[in-house]
Amino acid sequence: MSYIQAIILGLVQGLAEFLPISSSGHLALLQHFFGIQTDKVLLFTVMLHVGTLVSVFFMYWRDIIELIKAFCLMIKDLCTGKGAGLQQYPMRKMAVMIIVATIPTALIGFLFNDFFESLYSRIFMIGIGFIITGFFLFFSEKLAYARNGIERMNYRNSIFIGIMQGIAIYPGISRSGSTLTGGLFVGLKREFAVRFAFLISIPSILGSALLELPKALDAGVGSGGIGPVITGMIVAAACGVLAIKAVIKLVMNQKLKWFSYYVWALGTVVIIYSIAAH
Repeated sequence: MSYIQAIILGLVQGLAEFLPISSSGHLALLQHFFGIQTDKVLLFTVMLHVGTLVSVFFMYWRDIIELIKAFCLMIKDLCTGKGAGLQQYPMRKMAVMIIVATIPTALIGFLFNDFFESLYSRIFMIGIGFIITGFFLFFSEKLAYARNGIERMNYRNSIFIGIMQGIAIYPGISRSGSTLTGGLFVGLKREFAVRFAFLISIPSILGSALLELPKALDAGVGSGGIGPVITGMIVAAACGVLAIKAVIKLVMNQKLKWFSYYVWALGTVVIIYSIAAH
């Protein structure tokens, strides 16, 4: 892999991971047209995800520290018989809701991992994923403003958002787009829906990277060496920060529908290309 390819893939990963246009779908398409075999760049792919994880930590480090502290204090209170205190301490409830949302995502990934992996080489199915993402985004803009924050959030809300995140393992379906749609659908206010969507991405991205890491290390860095890997990761992290800031503004201003037009157009082109190629 060349440095130019690494920069392009890092740029796409960083932007598309958080902009609601599906990083997995875009990376699969680029690898297809670059002629890059997925198993040859597995370590590079894992490091791209690490880069996007860095961008979430950069943007939400205060929340992350508070969540860790709140969770530890909750465990302490549970062990001493004081109870979880979820109603009294919003950050404790947030930590629990993130854990609850992660469970259905992990189950979907575990049960359907082979199916989802098989789709990465099927361009037609990736095009279908883009079309689905477009409907998610278009529908989300039709939802009225809600006022629910963490105080009024319940376990059903969290499970539903987790399922929506699990669906996004399908290449072409945007993780940020599906989780944002899920949050808005269950009545979360827009600012909180964005915040929750990005925070629940942390265990999802981290878990995926850790699961792939052993195979990635076995595959090695490839013929391009470690340079393109590090370059791609840095580009992904920097672009991820920009994408998160952009999504926050776009969601608050109800501008996600413009992305629905983009993924609909891309999905249509990909489907036509797939049919013509056969």
